[in-house]
Amino acid sequence: MVVDGSRNVKAGDWAAGLHPVTRSRAAATRAYDRMSSWSWLEEPFERRPRAIGLGLLSVHAGERVLELGCGAGGALIRLARAVGPSGCVVGLDLSPSMIHHAEARLRRARLADRVELRVADASSIPFDDASFDALFMSFTLELFDTPEIPLVLAECRRVRRSGGRLIVVALSRATPVGWPTRLFERLHDRFPTALDCRPIPAGLALQEAGFDGVRGRSTREGRSAMRRR
Repeated sequence: MVVDGSRNVKAGDWAAGLHPVTRSRAAATRAYDRMSSWSWLEEPFERRPRAIGLGLLSVHAGERVLELGCGAGGALIRLARAVGPSGCVVGLDLSPSMIHHAEARLRRARLADRVELRVADASSIPFDDASFDALFMSFTLELFDTPEIPLVLAECRRVRRSGGRLIVVALSRATPVGWPTRLFERLHDRFPTALDCRPIPAGLALQEAGFDGVRGRSTREGRSAMRRR
């Protein structure tokens, strides 16, 4: 595990050079509704970094856990099993169709009674302050345009209980920026709806948002950032 050593982050420095997300919320919702039946295609690419992130989150029985951008429920099964019958998992997603598929997946696993699903936007989380012991995002934060990322992280801080944890699994934009990242960003600019995500420096964004103890672990597919207790 690598500790990010950039302790003195000036306001906005983490966002330098980031490419914008130009598609609208309505366009994103339509796109993910269409993709919901094919969400299994993403599993081979997301499974390993997501599993690393879930391991770092270290959910315990009886906890209340929030997943932002839960999609078709790839992580919800493991989270629901981890919290046990005395805990609760909440899954939020912008796409009603993704929520529908996640609900069906949970019913098949006989875990639907442990999970609450809502259609909602992570930039305005519909829960009270200090509602959750742990929060999880996997390939979700980079879907927001740069000015919205601090809003999402501020909401995460608001609903996280004192001493709680946040894990973010994201496409990493490391420095210096290599050619694979630049190619990805060019494709994102060319096809802003089909390829609406882009690499971000998640660790620096978390630091600027006020999370302390930010640490990162890199994989070939992505990067997990966490706030320690």
